[in-house]
Amino acid sequence: MSKTRLEAFSDGVIAILITIMILELKIPEDTHLEALRPLVKIFLTYVMSFVFLGIYWSNHHHMLHATGRVNGAVLWANLHLLFWLSLVPFVTGWMGENNVAALPAAVYGVVLLCAAIAYTLLQIVIIRLEGPHSTLAAAVKKDRKGKISLVIYIAAISLAFVEPRISYALYVAVACIWLVPDRRIERTLHHEIRN
Repeated sequence: MSKTRLEAFSDGVIAILITIMILELKIPEDTHLEALRPLVKIFLTYVMSFVFLGIYWSNHHHMLHATGRVNGAVLWANLHLLFWLSLVPFVTGWMGENNVAALPAAVYGVVLLCAAIAYTLLQIVIIRLEGPHSTLAAAVKKDRKGKISLVIYIAAISLAFVEPRISYALYVAVACIWLVPDRRIERTLHHEIRN
């Protein structure tokens, strides 16, 4: 099966999620700079979630670029990932509206953790379809970045009930780990083209 529709659908869903998040930012009725003060925390939460969605979009693009074909299992694994990503606008709004509250910070982490697990499962399903010597398998190998991210998410979820700001810092740390697109896939594709 061709992967074109899967890519187009995924791109569209992520674009809609980003649009939904920006629509949640309320426009102040006042024209003074002070009117923006209540929006600062909401805006920062939006920026963090925008970065996460951008990271998923970028790495999803690279992963599918390294994928030759898809099947039903890949389609469902991709939908599983999109389900968790579709919750990002909700948890972003909840966390942004409730300044430094433990439960919204923890639930935000649960959604990020489940999205990371879903991304890993999608990767596994694609590798299972294409074989252990596929481009994707060669690129991701043991996926240390993915495993480190999962551990940080679990820590952030737990620490949200101690101090939510620690959770925020850990979420930012994961974003920093992934901010640069996954070069492993690019390097592997470049190496294959040269050989």
